[in-house]
Amino acid sequence: MKPFIYRKEGRIGRLTLNRPDKYNAFDLEMVLAFEAFLTERRYDEETTAIIIDGGESRGFCAGLDTEAYAPEIFKMSPVKAYDAQARMSRLFLAMRRIPQPIITCVHGAAAGIGFSLAMASDIRILCENARFSAAYINIGLGGADMASSYFLPRLIGAGRAYEYLLTGNWMDATTALSLGFASRVVPKESMIDTAMELATTMGEKNPMGIRMTKEAINANLDCAGLEAALQMEDRNQMMIAFTYKMK
Repeated sequence: MKPFIYRKEGRIGRLTLNRPDKYNAFDLEMVLAFEAFLTERRYDEETTAIIIDGGESRGFCAGLDTEAYAPEIFKMSPVKAYDAQARMSRLFLAMRRIPQPIITCVHGAAAGIGFSLAMASDIRILCENARFSAAYINIGLGGADMASSYFLPRLIGAGRAYEYLLTGNWMDATTALSLGFASRVVPKESMIDTAMELATTMGEKNPMGIRMTKEAINANLDCAGLEAALQMEDRNQMMIAFTYKMK
C-alpha cells in the first residue's frame, strides 16, 4: 500500500495520507515519499494549490510511528539519529518553500508530526472533532519539535503556545477557531468541498501573485521591521505587475 494517494483535479492537487491502520503515522517510507512529493512540487507550474487530507483513517495523523520507526531511530548512532531527525523536520521547511498554497483538512486527532503538518500549511479546514497535541512532550521529549516552536507562537500567540508546547494538552476545534489557528470548522463531509472552493478561487488569480504572496508572508514573518516588509511588498508588486503586463 502506498503511503500517500495523489490525484489532480484540474490544476488542484490532492494528497491523501494513506496508512489508515496506523492512524497515518509516519514511518521512513512515508517520510521519503512526502519528501519526494514536495521536491516535485517545488518547480511544478501546473499545480496551483495543494489539499492534504487524512483519508479513511480514524484520525488525521498520529505523528511518528512509535511501533516501527521510532525504535529504529533510537538504535542508530547519534549522527545517524540526528540525520533522521533533521530529515523529518525539514519536511516542514519544504512545505513553506513550495509555491503552491497548502490547504489541510483535519479530522480527528493530529498529534506530533500531524500537528506540525497542520501548522506548516497555509490554511486549515477542520471538522468538529479535530484536535491537536504537541505530543512530543508526552513521550519524554521536548515539546519544541518539528517546527512547533516556530509556527505555533506565530499562529496563536506566544502565551497560548507555551501552554500547548509545555503540557501536550489537546486543542479542540472550537478553541483552534477562536485562537485563529483554524480558517474554518465544517462538517467532515464538507471539508474537501470547502478546500476545493478555496483552491479554485486561488487558481483564478495571477499565478505569480499567489506565489509571491506566499513568499512575502514567509519572509515578513521574520523581517526586521515595517520598512523591510514594505520593501518586500513593493518589489513583489512591481515584479507581478510587469510580468502580468508582458503576457
